[in-house]
Amino acid sequence: MTYTIIGAGIGGLTTALALEKKGVDYKIFEKAPELNEVGAGIWLAPNALQVLETLGISDEIQSNGNNINRITLGKSDLTPLSDNLQDDIQRKFGHSTVAIHRATLQKILFAHIPAAKIALGKAFIGYEKPAGKKLTVKFSDGTTCETDYLIGADGIHSQVRAQLFPTSKTRYSGQTCWRGIAEYKLTDDFQHRGLELWGDQIRFGISAVDVNRVYWFAVALAKANQRDDDQSLVKDKLSTLFTGFHPIVKQLLSATKPTKIIRSDISDLHPLQNWFKDNICLIGDAAHATTPNMGQGGAQAIEDAYYLSHLIAQHPNENVFPRFQQKRQKKVNTIVRQSWTTGKMAHWKYGRWWRDLLLKNIPKSILQKKMVELYQID
Repeated sequence: MTYTIIGAGIGGLTTALALEKKGVDYKIFEKAPELNEVGAGIWLAPNALQVLETLGISDEIQSNGNNINRITLGKSDLTPLSDNLQDDIQRKFGHSTVAIHRATLQKILFAHIPAAKIALGKAFIGYEKPAGKKLTVKFSDGTTCETDYLIGADGIHSQVRAQLFPTSKTRYSGQTCWRGIAEYKLTDDFQHRGLELWGDQIRFGISAVDVNRVYWFAVALAKANQRDDDQSLVKDKLSTLFTGFHPIVKQLLSATKPTKIIRSDISDLHPLQNWFKDNICLIGDAAHATTPNMGQGGAQAIEDAYYLSHLIAQHPNENVFPRFQQKRQKKVNTIVRQSWTTGKMAHWKYGRWWRDLLLKNIPKSILQKKMVELYQID
């Protein structure tokens, strides 16, 4: 049986590597002509790192990223609302969280997949399924390929999903996000710490991705599809917006090149009833895009790769997509709902005192239990 994967993002590449380890016949197609340094940072939580360990690359990822052993949610001045050391998580799962540049993660995954199994510059435009025959996948350069199974790993704006489920819709959160990489060395207190500061309907997140670079994000309410007219003025705009925040915010903005700042609206995908139809299946953001408020978007794509590859190896002559959806859908839908709710709560206009009081008084045992449930891999 042959598997064709569309999209060489985190989910597609991890799936390809997982299938490679299982000896499954596959090929991955990516529309970009080359893998350039795109995006900013990403958190790899313990559930993702456990999967990457089974693929033999967790040590390489840790050496190219930055361990996060403390996670702090605070007010704009860094007064803690929730402050959690990750020691217990480290002991239980063998990992805490790693912050890493997305491009670095992508390059590591790419380097472990045989070159013959990856085709770049191949933009998916559609598929055909003649009765009783293999799927024919079409690309924008006029070429095609035949396959037994098609896996759509092409992100929140998936073209595979657009053909498979044409009524599917994304959902805008009402929030826009600027992300950047600062050339900056954090003090020891911040180096291995993930921070998110909540202000008056705005928030700012911080984590080092290596010794001399820091990933940050800034979130504010906005109408959809707005853009910054002059990229050179973005730093000044954000500095003004985040006046009154802890001084580290201004320092990071000052240390960031305007060309290293990207802006995108925060959206997710209306939950789909099904992720598959016949021998075509969606994974990662193509199937269940979530807002980034729980740091689980990439991790859930990586989990998809783990469970799907195991099922394919265990049932080589069977369409395992129904088993895959049954295994994954409940957990993923819970994360999508919780992440959406958290994002809304972070930008409340009214009732912030009540929200802050609630966050400060959640028992650590409850937080610990929820984290264990989130990070558990069967």
